[in-house]
Amino acid sequence: MSPAPTRWALVTGASAGIGEAFARELAARRHNLVLTARREDRLSTLAAELTRAHGIAVDTIAADLAEPAAVADLCAELERRGLAIDVLVNNAGYGVPGHYLSQPWQRHADFLQVLVTAPCELAYRLLPGMQQRGYGRIANIASLAGHVPGSAGHTMYAASKAFLIKFSQSLALENRDKGVNVCAVCPGFTWSEFHDVVGSREQVSKMPKWMWMTAAAVAREGVEATERGDIVYVTGRANRFIKGLMKLLPDSFALAMVQRRSKDFRVQEPIQ
Repeated sequence: MSPAPTRWALVTGASAGIGEAFARELAARRHNLVLTARREDRLSTLAAELTRAHGIAVDTIAADLAEPAAVADLCAELERRGLAIDVLVNNAGYGVPGHYLSQPWQRHADFLQVLVTAPCELAYRLLPGMQQRGYGRIANIASLAGHVPGSAGHTMYAASKAFLIKFSQSLALENRDKGVNVCAVCPGFTWSEFHDVVGSREQVSKMPKWMWMTAAAVAREGVEATERGDIVYVTGRANRFIKGLMKLLPDSFALAMVQRRSKDFRVQEPIQ
């Protein structure tokens, strides 16, 4: 993305994993940053580190995107601080383990608020300014899961990522002549806290090493793809191979294959 230090980038879910990696990648490219997540202590530590390392400005705003008013409050705070966002990385997310009916509805509702509603609302609120300035970058962090058949367990995860992919495609086409690039960045298995949080570390640790990428590599490829104007980008050759294979297989065969392997990467019953 543009190396101009006057550009401000907002990264959600920036306290760890892929979000933190995007923050580091953008900082190395001389973007000023606004970091948001629930864990303010981690944000402050990262902000101090990036400021020292790169000489950029880094603001932090603690927010819980599961709260319906969080995005409006976040954008109001950006306006109060006089920060115009040119780069938006919609990264905040997590998984809900177990089968659909094993969790209370409120947990699913919070999940949809964070992974679907918040990215859409942030884009809605920040896009007008990008259009007016004739420059913008929106990276929606989707997943390889959005390209392959759904599996038992984590029932809405793949569905939410498929939504982000389609949303990004339409938004990109609407804004391609306005200086705004929109990209659905689709990682596969990534070394991060994600699997520890959802309790699937034991399962996924059995997956072959060649299927994994570092968060730093995902962020680097994702930033470059967004800057190039790619609308959908799957990170890593192995993941692109899997996506291509799934497109060639009959739907019924692909679904059966994913279901056979789902126990290796999805928690299918709730963690007690």
